[in-house]
Amino acid sequence: MNAAAAASGVGNPAVNIAIFVAFVAVTLTVVIKVSSNNKTASQFFTGGSSFSGPQNGIAIAGDYLSAASFLGIAGAIAVYGYDGFLYSIGFLVAWLVALLLVAELLRNTGRFTMADVLSFRLRERPVRTAAAISTLTVSLFYLLAQMAGAGGLVALLLDVSSRTGQSIVIAVVGVLMIAYVLIGGMKGTTWVQIIKAVLLIAGAAVMTAIVLVKVGLNVSDLFGQAQTAIGNSSDKAVAARDVLAPGAKYGATMTTKIDFLSLAIALVLGTAGLPHVLMRFYTVPTATEARRSVVWAISLIGAFYLFTLILGYGAAAIVGPDKILAAAGKENAAAPLLALELGGTVLLGVISAVAFATILAVVAGLAITASASFAHDIYASVIKRGNCSGEEQVRVSRITVVVLGVLGIVLGILANGQNIAFLVALAFAVAASANLPTILYSLYWRRFNTRGALWSMYGGLASAIILIVFSPAVSGGKSSMLPNADFAWFPLQNPGLVSIPLAFVLGIVGTLTSAERGDPKRNAEMEVRSLTGVGAAGAIDH
Repeated sequence: MNAAAAASGVGNPAVNIAIFVAFVAVTLTVVIKVSSNNKTASQFFTGGSSFSGPQNGIAIAGDYLSAASFLGIAGAIAVYGYDGFLYSIGFLVAWLVALLLVAELLRNTGRFTMADVLSFRLRERPVRTAAAISTLTVSLFYLLAQMAGAGGLVALLLDVSSRTGQSIVIAVVGVLMIAYVLIGGMKGTTWVQIIKAVLLIAGAAVMTAIVLVKVGLNVSDLFGQAQTAIGNSSDKAVAARDVLAPGAKYGATMTTKIDFLSLAIALVLGTAGLPHVLMRFYTVPTATEARRSVVWAISLIGAFYLFTLILGYGAAAIVGPDKILAAAGKENAAAPLLALELGGTVLLGVISAVAFATILAVVAGLAITASASFAHDIYASVIKRGNCSGEEQVRVSRITVVVLGVLGIVLGILANGQNIAFLVALAFAVAASANLPTILYSLYWRRFNTRGALWSMYGGLASAIILIVFSPAVSGGKSSMLPNADFAWFPLQNPGLVSIPLAFVLGIVGTLTSAERGDPKRNAEMEVRSLTGVGAAGAIDH
């Protein structure tokens, strides 16, 4: 079965388009309604810090449960079983790192962006520049994954099998993303994420319930049926997999085992360095609400990732690996194909609209974060040296959103067809390498100084990107981004095992080789503010 044939049998394109258009119309109406005042920097970048902990927690879940969570992980479990579920475990455990080490302290110390924290007691201009470059790079990597997901999903649902047609779909997603951010700012984007989170978790719960009913609420029986379906695959390599045990994807050789370790480190440490997640902590009025929002997010995200286990094995058992891998979108098509089998065209249309909403909401969150970082950190603080009004920052941010949208479209077209969970894992590795060491050192190590921050951020960012470019993820294999080229010399698919420890070491070496000690009063002020919240309100209001 070829991709075109698979795509043509999936639902009714007219129904799917109608549901997509209905969702876009509803969410754009909400965005316009809640975004009447977006002129000040505080309103545009953080929604005026007006969201409650539960509201922000749901929005965080909406931001975090990306196309990777719904399409990529379900597909990875359907094809690789146990090894695919490791993505779910890594993404969820990562939130404990964010909650225990970062969330409250970050909210107490910053104002709009991650760079506010990093530059609090260090030399402002070089640190803000480095933080902004890192934010823009991580956001583009994440954006790449979402755009690729949009191409695969809509190709499947609208019977678009040509590369040109899928590229047009990706361009439409980019244009919609630009519209959401330009119209709604952070407040509008947050409400889109809240709506999308509720729909996504509810949709996954309904599909999970239907799958469990089909197997008589016997999860063990479901696993057995999934293994049988895998064993009956016409692809000998797929048929040989034991999807109930570790190793189907990462256990064949020592290299793949080390690659899994690298992936695990990136997933667990990446969340606490993702700029679009960190920026969410500034949309609540107090550090207490920031902590509450993370607890809400963990609960919702944890429930959702349990659903992915059932959905993935359900797709393997009910749809079958051959049909999944032959469809447009390949692994990413597992959840939509399962929806078609469970509830026909209507359920497929609804679930796919939710997946499409997932992509739109996440790319809008990424765009607002990246544009805020450029406008606030580069333009206002570095170029204008603080002599810049809030209205001017908002204007520059809007221009940046348009540029990012165009870049995201181009990169999404290049990455179309890759597993989205895998692409997001690369973004996590870059975030953990470039941002996390500097964030932790800034919050917990008084001796930390500007040279340490710059060496850690630039070193972590450069090493992660260089290793990705020269890895099998980009060239040298059938599933690479450039399958017809081969310039890979780094053996691992994910660079985290090398780049993350390197960034931590560079932060220490850079600090200890510099005579800079910093202002003791400023150091003490940051420590008191980060731990107690005293002065945090002033950081937001001034």
